[in-house]
Amino acid sequence: MKERTYMISAVAQRFDIHPQTLRLYEREGLLIPTRTKGNTRVYTDRDLERLEFILVLSREMGVNLAGIEIILNMRNKMEIMQEQFSRFIDELKKEFADKEHLLDETRNSIVKFTSPSVALFKKDNKHE
Repeated sequence: MKERTYMISAVAQRFDIHPQTLRLYEREGLLIPTRTKGNTRVYTDRDLERLEFILVLSREMGVNLAGIEIILNMRNKMEIMQEQFSRFIDELKKEFADKEHLLDETRNSIVKFTSPSVALFKKDNKHE
């Protein structure tokens, strides 16, 4: 299924911003739209979500472009770490499941053995 894309004018109108603002965000590396074969900017739904976050930071929170860049980079790093952590947890679960399976097999094959009582005697050199 082909991903929906939006032209710069439609995005600008939807978010009530000037197309130059979108171009500025692109120059600053905050928003990276894809390009058509004719070099026209097109924005995906993911781009629009990112733009919405950028606008909340700038409009509602008063964050400048440098601050937005830092926040976006931190957010991206946190998403990567979350993915890595999730994969790590999945691997642990798999390993524990494998170990549990082996433990169950071992429990079923163990023969109980009671060892006889053993007493240690200290050798007394006087009686030799």
